[in-house]
Amino acid sequence: MHSRRRFLANSSALALGSFALQSFNTKNFSRFNLSAAEEINIGAIGINGMGWSNTMSILKIPGVRLAALCDVDKNVIDKRLAELKQHNIDISKIKIYNDYRGLLDNKDVDAVIIGTPDHWHALIMIHAVQAGKDVYVEKPVGNSIAECRAMVAAQEKYNKVVQAGQWQRSQQHFRDAIDFVHSGKLGNIRTVKVWCYQDWMKPGPVVPDSAPPAGVDYKMWLGPAKTRAFNSSRFHFTFRWFWDYAGGLMTDWGVHLMDYAIFGMKAPVPKTVSALGGRFAYPDLYQETPDTLAALYEFDNFNLIWDHAMGIGNGNFKKDHGIAFIGNNATLELDRGGWEVIEEKRSDKKVSVARKAPSENGLDAHTKNFVDVVRSRKMADLNCPVQTGAHIATVCQMGNIAYRSGQKVVWDKAAAQFTDDRLNKDYMMAPYHNGYSLPRL
Repeated sequence: MHSRRRFLANSSALALGSFALQSFNTKNFSRFNLSAAEEINIGAIGINGMGWSNTMSILKIPGVRLAALCDVDKNVIDKRLAELKQHNIDISKIKIYNDYRGLLDNKDVDAVIIGTPDHWHALIMIHAVQAGKDVYVEKPVGNSIAECRAMVAAQEKYNKVVQAGQWQRSQQHFRDAIDFVHSGKLGNIRTVKVWCYQDWMKPGPVVPDSAPPAGVDYKMWLGPAKTRAFNSSRFHFTFRWFWDYAGGLMTDWGVHLMDYAIFGMKAPVPKTVSALGGRFAYPDLYQETPDTLAALYEFDNFNLIWDHAMGIGNGNFKKDHGIAFIGNNATLELDRGGWEVIEEKRSDKKVSVARKAPSENGLDAHTKNFVDVVRSRKMADLNCPVQTGAHIATVCQMGNIAYRSGQKVVWDKAAAQFTDDRLNKDYMMAPYHNGYSLPRL
Protein backbone atom coordinates (compact mmCIF):
# COMPACT_ATOMS: atom_id res chain seq x y z
CA MET A 1 0.00 0.00 0.00
CA HIS A 2 1.44 3.34 -1.02
CA SER A 3 2.13 5.97 1.60
CA ARG A 4 -0.26 8.90 1.83
CA ARG A 5 0.76 12.04 -0.02
CA ARG A 6 -0.66 15.50 -0.52
CA PHE A 7 -0.76 16.41 -4.20
CA LEU A 8 -0.84 20.02 -5.35
CA ALA A 9 -1.92 20.69 -8.91
CA ASN A 10 0.40 22.98 -10.81
CA SER A 11 -0.22 22.53 -14.50
CA SER A 12 1.72 25.58 -15.65
CA ALA A 13 4.94 24.45 -13.94
CA LEU A 14 4.59 20.96 -15.32
CA ALA A 15 3.80 21.74 -18.94
CA LEU A 16 6.05 19.47 -20.96
CA GLY A 17 7.03 22.08 -23.51
CA SER A 18 8.37 21.26 -26.94
CA PHE A 19 8.84 17.50 -26.85
CA ALA A 20 9.77 16.01 -30.18
CA LEU A 21 8.48 12.69 -28.87
CA GLN A 22 4.77 12.78 -29.51
CA SER A 23 4.21 9.43 -27.82
CA PHE A 24 5.05 10.95 -24.41
CA ASN A 25 1.93 11.40 -22.30
CA THR A 26 1.76 15.16 -21.90
CA LYS A 27 -1.07 15.33 -19.39
CA ASN A 28 -0.41 17.31 -16.23
CA PHE A 29 1.50 15.62 -13.49
CA SER A 30 0.93 16.14 -9.78
CA ARG A 31 3.48 17.66 -7.47
CA PHE A 32 3.96 16.28 -4.02
CA ASN A 33 5.23 17.39 -0.64
CA LEU A 34 7.12 14.81 1.37
CA SER A 35 7.54 14.83 5.10
CA ALA A 36 10.56 13.09 6.60
CA ALA A 37 8.35 10.24 7.75
CA GLU A 38 6.86 9.50 4.36
CA GLU A 39 7.96 6.84 1.94
CA ILE A 40 9.88 7.85 -1.18
CA ASN A 41 9.16 5.78 -4.26
CA ILE A 42 12.10 5.42 -6.62
CA GLY A 43 12.13 4.53 -10.31
CA ALA A 44 15.41 3.38 -11.89
CA ILE A 45 16.03 4.00 -15.59
CA GLY A 46 19.00 2.13 -17.08
CA ILE A 47 20.10 -0.60 -14.66
CA ASN A 48 22.94 -2.47 -16.31
CA GLY A 49 25.88 -0.76 -14.59
CA MET A 50 26.13 2.20 -12.21
CA GLY A 51 22.38 2.68 -12.45
CA TRP A 52 22.01 -0.58 -10.55
CA SER A 53 24.78 0.24 -8.07
CA ASN A 54 22.99 3.52 -7.35
CA THR A 55 19.68 1.71 -6.93
CA MET A 56 21.04 -0.86 -4.50
CA SER A 57 22.73 1.91 -2.54
CA ILE A 58 19.62 4.06 -2.23
CA LEU A 59 17.51 1.08 -1.13
CA LYS A 60 19.63 0.87 2.02
CA ILE A 61 18.01 4.10 3.21
CA PRO A 62 14.96 3.70 5.46
CA GLY A 63 11.72 4.87 3.87
CA VAL A 64 12.89 4.37 0.27
CA ARG A 65 10.96 1.89 -1.87
CA LEU A 66 11.68 0.65 -5.38
CA ALA A 67 8.51 1.32 -7.34
CA ALA A 68 9.64 0.91 -10.96
CA LEU A 69 12.42 -0.38 -13.19
CA CYS A 70 13.11 0.57 -16.78
CA ASP A 71 15.63 -0.83 -19.23
CA VAL A 72 15.60 -1.40 -22.98
CA ASP A 73 17.15 -4.86 -22.42
CA LYS A 74 14.69 -7.40 -21.03
CA ASN A 75 17.62 -9.66 -20.16
CA VAL A 76 18.92 -7.00 -17.76
CA ILE A 77 15.45 -6.54 -16.25
CA ASP A 78 15.11 -10.28 -15.64
CA LYS A 79 18.57 -10.42 -14.07
CA ARG A 80 17.81 -7.55 -11.70
CA LEU A 81 14.44 -8.96 -10.66
CA ALA A 82 16.14 -12.24 -9.78
CA GLU A 83 18.67 -10.34 -7.66
CA LEU A 84 15.91 -8.45 -5.88
CA LYS A 85 14.19 -11.71 -5.02
CA GLN A 86 17.45 -12.88 -3.46
CA HIS A 87 17.26 -9.77 -1.25
CA ASN A 88 13.71 -10.74 -0.23
CA ILE A 89 12.18 -7.75 -2.01
CA ASP A 90 8.61 -8.24 -3.22
CA ILE A 91 9.00 -7.78 -6.97
CA SER A 92 5.25 -8.09 -7.60
CA LYS A 93 4.84 -4.44 -6.58
CA ILE A 94 7.54 -3.16 -8.95
CA LYS A 95 6.29 -1.79 -12.28
CA ILE A 96 8.42 -2.72 -15.29
CA TYR A 97 9.01 -0.54 -18.36
CA ASN A 98 11.22 -0.63 -21.44
CA ASP A 99 10.38 3.01 -22.30
CA TYR A 100 11.25 5.63 -19.70
CA ARG A 101 8.33 7.82 -20.74
CA GLY A 102 5.90 5.32 -19.27
CA LEU A 103 7.79 5.35 -15.98
CA LEU A 104 7.71 9.15 -15.86
CA ASP A 105 3.94 8.97 -16.38
CA ASN A 106 3.64 6.89 -13.19
CA LYS A 107 2.41 9.26 -10.49
CA ASP A 108 3.53 6.88 -7.74
CA VAL A 109 7.18 7.50 -8.66
CA ASP A 110 8.63 10.40 -6.70
CA ALA A 111 12.24 10.37 -7.88
CA VAL A 112 14.25 8.66 -10.59
CA ILE A 113 17.77 7.32 -10.97
CA ILE A 114 19.20 7.69 -14.48
CA GLY A 115 21.92 5.16 -15.29
CA THR A 116 21.62 4.98 -19.06
CA PRO A 117 24.42 5.50 -21.59
CA ASP A 118 25.58 9.12 -21.59
CA HIS A 119 23.74 10.19 -24.75
CA TRP A 120 20.40 9.70 -22.96
CA HIS A 121 21.20 11.58 -19.72
CA ALA A 122 20.07 15.05 -20.79
CA LEU A 123 16.76 14.12 -22.39
CA ILE A 124 15.63 11.84 -19.58
CA MET A 125 16.70 14.26 -16.83
CA ILE A 126 14.88 17.18 -18.48
CA HIS A 127 11.76 15.13 -19.12
CA ALA A 128 11.87 13.85 -15.54
CA VAL A 129 11.89 17.29 -13.90
CA GLN A 130 9.17 18.40 -16.28
CA ALA A 131 7.17 15.42 -15.05
CA GLY A 132 7.64 16.55 -11.44
CA LYS A 133 10.30 14.03 -10.42
CA ASP A 134 13.47 14.59 -8.45
CA VAL A 135 16.51 13.12 -10.20
CA TYR A 136 19.77 11.36 -9.43
CA VAL A 137 21.61 11.36 -12.78
CA GLU A 138 24.80 9.49 -13.53
CA LYS A 139 27.89 11.32 -14.66
CA PRO A 140 28.73 12.93 -16.97
CA VAL A 141 25.49 14.86 -16.70
CA GLY A 142 25.54 15.80 -20.38
CA ASN A 143 27.17 14.47 -23.53
CA SER A 144 27.83 17.99 -24.85
CA ILE A 145 28.23 21.52 -23.52
CA ALA A 146 24.78 22.47 -24.87
CA GLU A 147 23.17 19.52 -23.08
CA CYS A 148 24.81 20.56 -19.82
CA ARG A 149 23.36 24.05 -20.15
CA ALA A 150 19.91 22.70 -20.95
CA MET A 151 19.97 20.43 -17.89
CA VAL A 152 20.87 23.35 -15.61
CA ALA A 153 18.13 25.47 -17.17
CA ALA A 154 15.57 22.70 -16.63
CA GLN A 155 16.48 22.26 -12.97
CA GLU A 156 16.25 25.96 -12.33
CA LYS A 157 12.92 26.27 -14.16
CA TYR A 158 11.19 23.34 -12.46
CA ASN A 159 13.01 23.60 -9.10
CA LYS A 160 13.45 19.84 -8.61
CA VAL A 161 16.27 18.16 -6.71
CA VAL A 162 18.92 17.03 -9.23
CA GLN A 163 22.04 15.32 -7.91
CA ALA A 164 24.88 14.40 -10.28
CA GLY A 165 26.36 10.97 -9.63
CA GLN A 166 29.84 12.25 -8.79
CA TRP A 167 29.78 10.38 -5.49
CA GLN A 168 33.29 11.42 -4.46
CA ARG A 169 31.72 14.77 -3.57
CA SER A 170 30.17 13.01 -0.56
CA GLN A 171 33.24 11.05 0.54
CA GLN A 172 34.84 12.60 3.60
CA HIS A 173 38.50 11.93 2.81
CA PHE A 174 38.15 13.80 -0.49
CA ARG A 175 36.58 16.73 1.31
CA ASP A 176 39.27 16.67 4.00
CA ALA A 177 41.99 16.75 1.35
CA ILE A 178 40.43 19.75 -0.36
CA ASP A 179 40.14 21.53 2.97
CA PHE A 180 43.92 21.09 3.29
CA VAL A 181 44.46 22.43 -0.23
CA HIS A 182 42.33 25.46 0.63
CA SER A 183 44.29 26.03 3.85
CA GLY A 184 47.19 27.47 1.84
CA LYS A 185 49.76 25.21 3.53
CA LEU A 186 50.96 23.83 0.19
CA GLY A 187 52.07 27.28 -0.84
CA ASN A 188 51.40 28.61 -4.33
CA ILE A 189 50.04 25.74 -6.43
CA ARG A 190 51.55 26.03 -9.86
CA THR A 191 50.46 22.75 -11.41
CA VAL A 192 47.69 20.22 -10.87
CA LYS A 193 48.20 16.80 -12.42
CA VAL A 194 45.26 14.45 -12.96
CA TRP A 195 45.79 10.96 -14.32
CA CYS A 196 43.72 7.90 -15.08
CA TYR A 197 45.64 4.74 -15.97
CA GLN A 198 43.02 1.99 -16.14
CA ASP A 199 44.56 -1.41 -16.83
CA TRP A 200 41.18 -3.20 -16.72
CA MET A 201 39.53 -0.99 -19.33
CA LYS A 202 39.89 -2.03 -22.96
CA PRO A 203 37.83 -1.50 -26.09
CA GLY A 204 35.86 -4.31 -27.67
CA PRO A 205 37.06 -6.54 -30.50
CA VAL A 206 36.29 -5.79 -34.11
CA VAL A 207 33.28 -7.97 -34.86
CA PRO A 208 30.72 -7.89 -37.66
CA ASP A 209 27.38 -6.14 -37.28
CA SER A 210 24.58 -8.44 -36.23
CA ALA A 211 20.95 -8.51 -35.19
CA PRO A 212 20.34 -7.13 -31.69
CA PRO A 213 20.07 -9.79 -28.97
CA ALA A 214 16.58 -11.09 -28.26
CA GLY A 215 14.84 -8.87 -25.74
CA VAL A 216 16.74 -5.68 -26.68
CA ASP A 217 14.83 -2.68 -27.99
CA TYR A 218 17.78 -1.39 -29.98
CA LYS A 219 15.87 1.47 -31.59
CA MET A 220 15.08 2.80 -28.11
CA TRP A 221 18.68 2.24 -27.00
CA LEU A 222 19.90 4.43 -29.88
CA GLY A 223 17.36 7.15 -29.14
CA PRO A 224 18.81 10.47 -30.33
CA ALA A 225 22.06 8.87 -31.55
CA LYS A 226 22.70 8.21 -35.24
CA THR A 227 21.01 5.09 -36.56
CA ARG A 228 23.54 2.33 -37.14
CA ALA A 229 23.43 -1.44 -37.46
CA PHE A 230 23.78 -3.19 -34.12
CA ASN A 231 27.32 -4.13 -33.13
CA SER A 232 28.08 -5.85 -29.83
CA SER A 233 31.31 -3.87 -29.37
CA ARG A 234 29.33 -0.62 -29.27
CA PHE A 235 26.79 -1.92 -26.74
CA HIS A 236 26.48 -2.02 -22.95
CA PHE A 237 29.77 -1.14 -21.18
CA THR A 238 31.85 -0.40 -24.30
CA PHE A 239 29.43 2.24 -25.60
CA ARG A 240 31.66 4.76 -23.77
CA TRP A 241 34.40 4.46 -26.42
CA PHE A 242 32.24 5.97 -29.22
CA TRP A 243 31.47 9.64 -29.81
CA ASP A 244 27.83 8.93 -30.65
CA TYR A 245 27.16 7.91 -27.06
CA ALA A 246 29.94 9.20 -24.78
CA GLY A 247 33.38 10.82 -24.51
CA GLY A 248 35.82 8.06 -23.58
CA LEU A 249 37.90 8.11 -20.40
CA MET A 250 37.92 11.91 -20.35
CA THR A 251 34.21 12.07 -19.53
CA ASP A 252 34.00 8.67 -17.81
CA TRP A 253 36.62 8.84 -15.05
CA GLY A 254 37.60 12.38 -15.93
CA VAL A 255 34.50 13.98 -14.46
CA HIS A 256 35.29 12.31 -11.11
CA LEU A 257 38.95 13.25 -11.00
CA MET A 258 38.93 16.58 -12.81
CA ASP A 259 36.04 17.57 -10.55
CA TYR A 260 38.26 17.55 -7.49
CA ALA A 261 41.09 19.27 -9.34
CA ILE A 262 38.74 22.10 -10.30
CA PHE A 263 37.12 22.11 -6.84
CA GLY A 264 40.50 22.28 -5.15
CA MET A 265 41.58 25.24 -7.23
CA LYS A 266 38.17 26.97 -7.16
CA ALA A 267 38.62 27.25 -10.90
CA PRO A 268 36.23 28.47 -13.60
CA VAL A 269 36.22 27.29 -17.21
CA PRO A 270 39.83 27.33 -18.56
CA LYS A 271 41.09 29.99 -20.93
CA THR A 272 42.63 27.55 -23.43
CA VAL A 273 42.95 23.80 -23.88
CA SER A 274 45.36 21.76 -26.01
CA ALA A 275 45.29 17.98 -26.38
CA LEU A 276 47.27 15.21 -28.04
CA GLY A 277 46.52 11.52 -28.17
CA GLY A 278 45.24 8.66 -30.24
CA ARG A 279 44.54 4.97 -30.51
CA PHE A 280 48.12 3.99 -29.75
CA ALA A 281 47.72 0.97 -27.49
CA TYR A 282 44.90 -0.94 -29.20
CA PRO A 283 44.71 0.12 -32.86
CA ASP A 284 43.24 -3.26 -33.77
CA LEU A 285 40.35 -3.05 -31.30
CA TYR A 286 37.07 -1.25 -31.86
CA GLN A 287 36.83 2.30 -30.53
CA GLU A 288 36.78 5.95 -31.61
CA THR A 289 37.84 7.74 -28.42
CA PRO A 290 41.59 7.82 -27.70
CA ASP A 291 43.14 5.11 -25.54
CA THR A 292 45.96 7.58 -24.80
CA LEU A 293 45.39 11.29 -24.21
CA ALA A 294 47.23 14.23 -22.67
CA ALA A 295 45.47 17.59 -22.31
CA LEU A 296 46.86 20.89 -21.04
CA TYR A 297 44.41 23.34 -19.47
CA GLU A 298 45.44 26.98 -19.03
CA PHE A 299 44.07 28.98 -16.11
CA ASP A 300 45.15 32.39 -14.82
CA ASN A 301 47.49 31.22 -12.05
CA PHE A 302 48.15 27.54 -12.68
CA ASN A 303 48.26 24.79 -15.27
CA LEU A 304 46.20 21.61 -15.15
CA ILE A 305 47.45 18.47 -16.91
CA TRP A 306 45.17 15.55 -17.72
CA ASP A 307 46.80 12.21 -18.67
CA HIS A 308 44.96 8.97 -19.42
CA ALA A 309 45.95 5.56 -20.68
CA MET A 310 43.86 2.43 -21.14
CA GLY A 311 45.41 -0.94 -20.32
CA ILE A 312 48.19 0.46 -18.11
CA GLY A 313 48.08 0.57 -14.31
CA ASN A 314 51.41 2.27 -13.54
CA GLY A 315 50.44 5.90 -13.17
CA ASN A 316 52.02 8.70 -11.17
CA PHE A 317 52.96 7.87 -7.57
CA LYS A 318 52.55 4.19 -8.59
CA LYS A 319 48.76 4.66 -8.63
CA ASP A 320 46.35 3.99 -11.45
CA HIS A 321 44.48 7.25 -10.84
CA GLY A 322 44.85 10.38 -8.77
CA ILE A 323 45.10 14.14 -8.42
CA ALA A 324 48.31 15.90 -7.40
CA PHE A 325 48.29 19.53 -6.22
CA ILE A 326 51.90 20.62 -6.64
CA GLY A 327 52.75 23.60 -4.43
CA ASN A 328 55.92 25.44 -3.46
CA ASN A 329 55.93 23.84 0.00
CA ALA A 330 54.55 20.37 -0.69
CA THR A 331 52.48 18.17 -2.98
CA LEU A 332 49.13 16.75 -1.95
CA GLU A 333 48.24 13.48 -3.69
CA LEU A 334 44.58 12.40 -3.57
CA ASP A 335 42.85 9.27 -4.86
CA ARG A 336 40.06 6.89 -3.91
CA GLY A 337 42.39 5.06 -1.55
CA GLY A 338 43.27 8.13 0.53
CA TRP A 339 45.48 11.23 0.52
CA GLU A 340 48.86 12.36 1.75
CA VAL A 341 51.08 15.42 1.69
CA ILE A 342 54.64 14.96 0.44
CA GLU A 343 57.22 17.46 1.64
CA GLU A 344 59.13 19.62 -0.82
CA LYS A 345 62.66 19.11 0.51
CA ARG A 346 64.06 22.48 -0.53
CA SER A 347 61.21 24.47 0.95
CA ASP A 348 61.81 26.38 4.18
CA LYS A 349 58.30 25.44 5.31
CA LYS A 350 58.22 21.76 6.20
CA VAL A 351 54.76 20.44 5.38
CA SER A 352 53.84 16.77 5.34
CA VAL A 353 50.85 14.59 6.27
CA ALA A 354 50.94 10.82 6.57
CA ARG A 355 48.54 8.95 4.33
CA LYS A 356 44.92 9.08 5.46
CA ALA A 357 42.54 6.33 4.35
CA PRO A 358 38.81 6.58 3.55
CA SER A 359 36.43 6.01 6.43
CA GLU A 360 33.10 5.39 4.68
CA ASN A 361 31.33 4.31 1.49
CA GLY A 362 31.17 7.38 -0.73
CA LEU A 363 28.33 6.12 -2.91
CA ASP A 364 26.11 5.38 0.10
CA ALA A 365 26.85 8.81 1.51
CA HIS A 366 25.97 10.39 -1.85
CA THR A 367 22.62 8.66 -2.29
CA LYS A 368 21.76 9.48 1.33
CA ASN A 369 22.56 13.14 0.68
CA PHE A 370 20.17 13.02 -2.29
CA VAL A 371 17.35 11.47 -0.25
CA ASP A 372 17.93 13.90 2.62
CA VAL A 373 17.46 16.83 0.25
CA VAL A 374 14.42 15.23 -1.43
CA ARG A 375 12.88 15.22 2.04
CA SER A 376 14.09 18.61 3.28
CA ARG A 377 13.86 20.51 -0.07
CA LYS A 378 16.98 22.43 1.01
CA MET A 379 18.73 22.59 -2.36
CA ALA A 380 21.86 24.18 -0.92
CA ASP A 381 22.55 20.97 1.00
CA LEU A 382 23.13 18.92 -2.18
CA ASN A 383 26.75 17.79 -2.39
CA CYS A 384 26.78 17.70 -6.19
CA PRO A 385 23.90 19.62 -7.78
CA VAL A 386 23.51 19.50 -11.55
CA GLN A 387 25.21 22.91 -11.78
CA THR A 388 28.40 21.38 -10.36
CA GLY A 389 28.10 18.35 -12.63
CA ALA A 390 27.53 20.55 -15.66
CA HIS A 391 30.58 22.68 -14.90
CA ILE A 392 32.99 19.77 -14.74
CA ALA A 393 31.38 17.99 -17.71
CA THR A 394 31.93 21.18 -19.71
CA VAL A 395 35.60 21.29 -18.70
CA CYS A 396 36.05 17.66 -19.76
CA GLN A 397 34.19 18.23 -23.03
CA MET A 398 36.63 21.03 -23.78
CA GLY A 399 39.51 18.55 -23.56
CA ASN A 400 37.79 16.21 -25.98
CA ILE A 401 36.99 19.08 -28.35
CA ALA A 402 40.65 20.13 -28.39
CA TYR A 403 41.60 16.55 -29.26
CA ARG A 404 38.90 16.02 -31.89
CA SER A 405 39.45 19.37 -33.59
CA GLY A 406 43.23 19.05 -33.57
CA GLN A 407 43.69 22.62 -32.41
CA LYS A 408 44.24 24.72 -29.32
CA VAL A 409 40.79 25.88 -28.28
CA VAL A 410 40.27 29.33 -26.81
CA TRP A 411 37.28 30.18 -24.62
CA ASP A 412 35.53 33.54 -24.76
CA LYS A 413 34.39 33.98 -21.17
CA ALA A 414 32.04 36.89 -21.89
CA ALA A 415 30.29 35.11 -24.77
CA ALA A 416 30.44 31.69 -23.06
CA GLN A 417 31.64 30.01 -26.22
CA PHE A 418 34.77 29.29 -28.23
CA THR A 419 36.43 32.10 -30.18
CA ASP A 420 36.35 29.87 -33.29
CA ASP A 421 32.82 29.74 -34.71
CA ARG A 422 33.57 26.41 -36.37
CA LEU A 423 34.11 24.81 -32.98
CA ASN A 424 30.84 26.26 -31.72
CA LYS A 425 29.02 24.90 -34.75
CA ASP A 426 30.62 21.46 -34.81
CA TYR A 427 31.09 20.56 -31.14
CA MET A 428 28.92 22.54 -28.72
CA MET A 429 25.90 20.30 -29.27
CA ALA A 430 25.83 16.54 -29.81
CA PRO A 431 23.78 15.95 -32.99
CA TYR A 432 20.27 14.57 -32.38
CA HIS A 433 18.63 12.15 -34.79
CA ASN A 434 15.49 10.07 -35.25
CA GLY A 435 13.10 12.93 -34.49
CA TYR A 436 14.52 13.71 -31.05
CA SER A 437 15.41 17.20 -29.84
CA LEU A 438 16.09 18.92 -26.55
CA PRO A 439 12.97 20.61 -25.12
CA ARG A 440 12.88 24.38 -25.37
CA LEU A 441 13.22 25.85 -21.90
